[in-house]
Amino acid sequence: MRAVPQCLSIAILVFAAAVASAGQSPAAPSSDPQVPAQQIPASATPASPVPALSNVPASDLTLTPTLVSPQPEATSPAVQLLQDFRSSDVKFDFGELMDILRDRRHEGWVLAAYPDPKTGRPLIGAGFSLDLPARDHPQPDPLNSHPFVEPSSADLWQAAGLDPDRLQAILTRYREQFAHWSKKRIRRKIGTLEPQISDDDASELLRVSIVQAIYNARAYCRNFDQLTASQQMGLTQLVYQMGVNLQQFSQFLDLINSRASAAGVEAVSSIRDSAVSDVAYWRSVQESLLHSQWARLYRTRAVAVIAMLDPDYSDHPQLAERRIGATLRPAVIHRRRGAAHVSRQLASTSTHSGHARRRTSHARTKRTA
Repeated sequence: MRAVPQCLSIAILVFAAAVASAGQSPAAPSSDPQVPAQQIPASATPASPVPALSNVPASDLTLTPTLVSPQPEATSPAVQLLQDFRSSDVKFDFGELMDILRDRRHEGWVLAAYPDPKTGRPLIGAGFSLDLPARDHPQPDPLNSHPFVEPSSADLWQAAGLDPDRLQAILTRYREQFAHWSKKRIRRKIGTLEPQISDDDASELLRVSIVQAIYNARAYCRNFDQLTASQQMGLTQLVYQMGVNLQQFSQFLDLINSRASAAGVEAVSSIRDSAVSDVAYWRSVQESLLHSQWARLYRTRAVAVIAMLDPDYSDHPQLAERRIGATLRPAVIHRRRGAAHVSRQLASTSTHSGHARRRTSHARTKRTA
C-alpha cells in the first residue's frame, strides 16, 4: 500500500518538471493558418554561449591598437576671411601692388628676420611682422559695416600655409642675434643674413598682408568699392604701411568719408559722380596727408602713394607724382650739436665779423672823401 503513494508522488514530480521545461522553450509555430504564431520578445531569445578563454587561440586574444587621426586645428574667423579673398574683389592689379611693395623704395625684400628701423621688432620678406599679437580694433564709424581684421602674426603665418614651428625657430634665432648684435649692426648685415624662408614663402606672406590691408581699407573708407583702381591701391598701401596708426589721421579719414552716406544705391552713385570726379575734393584729401610727419619722413614713398589718390592718376601718373613732389618738402632733421656744429658756428661768426670790419672800413673811407 505504501508503494502506490510513492509512485504517485514520483509521477507528479516528473509531470511538473515537464510542464516547467515546456514553458521555458519557445513555442513551435502552429500549422493551422487560423492560429497566429506566438510573438517572442527579443529579450527572451537565448544568448549564444560564451566560449571559455582556455578554448580561444592566443592569437585572437592579442589587442590591436586603434589609430585615432588628430583633429585639425580650428581656423580662426580672421584667417578664414583672408583665405576666402579673391583678386577680383578689388579693381587694381594685385600682382602689380606686390611688385611695388617688393621695391626697395617701399618695403624691400629680405628673406631673413631683420629689425624694424623704429621699433626693433622682427620683420621678414616685404615688412611682414613676425611677433604681433591679435588685436581688438573696434569700428568707430557707425555708418561703416565693414569690420577691422587684426589677427596675430601666427594666424597670418598659418593663412599663408607655412609651418608654425618654422616661425618659432625664426623668432628664437632672431632673439639670439639681437641679444648679441645691436639694431644698427643687424641692419648693416641685412645683405649677408642667411635666408630663412624662400621667395615663394615671402610672396605668400606678402599676399595675406595685402589682403588684410584691403579689408582694413574698407573699414576705414565707407566708399572704398566706389574708388578708382589707383585710389584703392593708394589707400591699401597707406594701410599696409601704417596699420592701426592710420586711425590717428583724423582729418584724412574725415575727408575721405565726408561725402559717403548710408542712404542706399542712389547715394553710392552720387558719391561716384561728385567725389571721385571732383578734382578739388581729392586735392584737399591729398593735402591732409602732405602736411603729416609721415609724408616728410618717408618722402619718396609718400609721393607715390599720395599721387595715386588723384582721380586722373591712371591717365597721367608721372604728372601726378611730379605735382606732389613739388609740394612735399623733406623733413627737417635736427642733429645733436657737436664739434661740427661748433666749427660751423665759429666759421659763421668769423665771416660775419670780417664782413662787419669791411663795412666799417668802407664807411670811414666815404667819410674821409
